[in-house]
Amino acid sequence: MSKPDKLKRKDYEALLEPMQRELAQMARWAMHTDQRILVLIEGRDTAGKGGVIGAIHEHINPRQCRVVALPKPNDRERTQWYFQRYVEHLPAAGEIVLFDRSWYNRAGVEKVMGFADDKQVKAFLKQTPVFEQMLIDDGILLFKYWLCCDQAEQEKRFAERREDPLKGWKLSPIDLEARTKYGEYTKAREAMLKATHTKQAPWTLVDFNDQKRGRLTLIRDLLDRLPDTAIPPDTIDFPPLEGKPKKEKYSVVEPVDEYDA
Repeated sequence: MSKPDKLKRKDYEALLEPMQRELAQMARWAMHTDQRILVLIEGRDTAGKGGVIGAIHEHINPRQCRVVALPKPNDRERTQWYFQRYVEHLPAAGEIVLFDRSWYNRAGVEKVMGFADDKQVKAFLKQTPVFEQMLIDDGILLFKYWLCCDQAEQEKRFAERREDPLKGWKLSPIDLEARTKYGEYTKAREAMLKATHTKQAPWTLVDFNDQKRGRLTLIRDLLDRLPDTAIPPDTIDFPPLEGKPKKEKYSVVEPVDEYDA
């Protein structure tokens, strides 16, 4: 069976807009009902994590919807309980938190690149279902997504980042080294899924070879797994102004040409 053509931007935007309206409604529901929503977005380098996170939170109040993308742990954090630095970023009542990579770094990049030893990885895989069950038992709505990307598509995206100065910041020495370890990352992912795909906190794998279709699929799945989020919109009445609207008084500042001195 041949793959469908990649979705055109105008078609993508037409399909995305009603979903973003639903996301805004979901945010209003979370605020009114004190829900805590936690979404983990995982995947290989270039899979499209940032794009789908942007599509989710674009039209939600940033004070309510936070994106968490932690840097590598500092010296103090390396001596803490592994999950400790993630706990402080968990959602409070009415909040939505989107993790751009999460504690699953330990089962992926840390394992493959040698930043965590076998004992640490084994302990992580054993402890993670317990940790996530604690979050769920406390009432957090937890969703875990893995974005799937073939090696040929990943290579294409790496090349685009190398050539585009606006995307160059996305390339690091670690990314370039990880690029040669596609097979090792596959084995690490399968071990992670086997140990942490539970009935209470299942993984959802989404095809992101076409990032636009992937975003639509992931967002639709997220919305469909939430309960009815219908909350009547707040009615905002504007009191009448006294008199006619006033014009603002200001003077225009002309740009300075440094060569006219």
